[in-house]
Amino acid sequence: MSSVDLLSEADFSRTPRYFKKPSWRSPSRRHKPARTVLADEQRRIAAIEATLESPANFNSYQSLDAPPSLRPRKWWCDITGLEGKYKSVRNGLRYHNVEIYNVIQNLSSGVDQQYLELRNANVVLK
Repeated sequence: MSSVDLLSEADFSRTPRYFKKPSWRSPSRRHKPARTVLADEQRRIAAIEATLESPANFNSYQSLDAPPSLRPRKWWCDITGLEGKYKSVRNGLRYHNVEIYNVIQNLSSGVDQQYLELRNANVVLK
């Protein structure tokens, strides 16, 4: 073989190049909305429970019990609903930052008890 034949065989510019493979087809699966997935799961669980005699042995997303979390509990600000890292010593309200603390200091005595009542932490003295 001559060097010209080798060069012509190695020339890639003459062969057509495609961006995609000509044999490529779009996938036939479709994505379902979350409510459809939940409805299908509930129907599947109902069908399994109908066939089982003791559904207590069957595990599903609704029946699983999880162990206690190892992460520390998060506290929330009673005024804003943001993460409340601090707690007022005077009235026990949780707050997010200094601005909210200034608001808490200016609350009247009945209002702070109403905020505590919202999270079931109010103390009623008799």
